[in-house]
Amino acid sequence: MLLKIRELTPKLGAEVLDLDLSHKLNKKVLEDIQQLFLKYQILYFGQQKLSSSAHVQFGQQFGELQVHVMNQYHQSKYPELYRLSNIGEDGKANGIFPDQGTHVWHTDASWQERTGQATIIYCELAAQNGGNTLFCDMYGAYDRLPQGWKLKIDDKRANHSLHFSRNRRHGHQPMTNQQRHSTPVVNHPIVRTHPDTQKKAMFLGDHAESVLGVPYDTGRLWIDELNQLIVHDELTYEHRWKNGDLLVWDNRCLMHRVTSYDASKEGRIIRRCTAIDPIKPY
Repeated sequence: MLLKIRELTPKLGAEVLDLDLSHKLNKKVLEDIQQLFLKYQILYFGQQKLSSSAHVQFGQQFGELQVHVMNQYHQSKYPELYRLSNIGEDGKANGIFPDQGTHVWHTDASWQERTGQATIIYCELAAQNGGNTLFCDMYGAYDRLPQGWKLKIDDKRANHSLHFSRNRRHGHQPMTNQQRHSTPVVNHPIVRTHPDTQKKAMFLGDHAESVLGVPYDTGRLWIDELNQLIVHDELTYEHRWKNGDLLVWDNRCLMHRVTSYDASKEGRIIRRCTAIDPIKPY
């Protein structure tokens, strides 16, 4: 392998050193990145100067890019990019969290039939205090799950709904009727086998609403308890953003969330794209 790396934690994540993503990467480098992606789940590329065009081109190396239904966040000219900014027209922080659902543990695009495979996120402007991103390993979460829970959920599927999660977190900014109708409820196994590594991982998060074959209220209790049970400090990596940072992570075996920050004082601009599974794999 030609690439130089530095492990971020003993169990999770690696920094790829001395690689400029604004330049076209050769086939061998892309193959090495893919191997590292599957091994470490999170890849960190620091000190990048990445245009929107280069961001999309790099993201396409991981698969077909999602065009997110919440089109108010689309990057101009690049609908594949989902741009979250709290900078107002006056150039100052406006006090608005652009997507409050990002502050709760979740998996990108679990509310789609074809779920998120890789998320590729670039930091234009980092908050100085807070606004970090936490990641938790869902392979390890499944391994640590009590046997009683494993027996209870191994064959169960959960309904995932973007309307459900946004309605809880975004009462001030509900989905339009068109957005809601284009995102019907989908279901996925609570325990999924990763299509590339063949390892079992938990698959829940904030978009999970109910459990098939279980009364709604019981399913809600299961999901709420499991969403707390599967997060372990020792299986977590916290990324403290700097301007020009780029992260790639594997949604099939991770949950993530953003830490709080003062949106009235701290400017923060993040743009991301998400490569989706080529087919519904589960």
